[in-house]
Amino acid sequence: VQLQASGGGLVQAGDSLRLSCTTSRGTFSGYTLAWFRQNPGKEREFVARIDWNRSTYYTDSVKGRFTISRDTAKNTVSLQMNSLKSEDTAVYYCAAVLGIGIGIEENEYTYWGQGTLVTVSS
Repeated sequence: VQLQASGGGLVQAGDSLRLSCTTSRGTFSGYTLAWFRQNPGKEREFVARIDWNRSTYYTDSVKGRFTISRDTAKNTVSLQMNSLKSEDTAVYYCAAVLGIGIGIEENEYTYWGQGTLVTVSS
């Protein structure tokens, strides 16, 4: 599975942005999909995940603002980010692993996209 993330950019605080991640080889069928992010000098952190049965889980800092979704037919996972804050600035990575019941640890995920930069100006 090869992942390609897109949709990052420069926005102002309070704006919205939608990230997408697709696979050009393989399928997302049966995979748990997630978004992580990383700021320079910091460890990569979990943001959100969605299971094959569309069960979702979010880190506390984005609950109520971000929504993860998946389109099985298009092999796409998206992250709708609303009410963006300066602390959301990071490189965002999509990740995938075959199976369900996957947690929020980076090392649980097998496949990674290249990352897309989100910059939120205050």
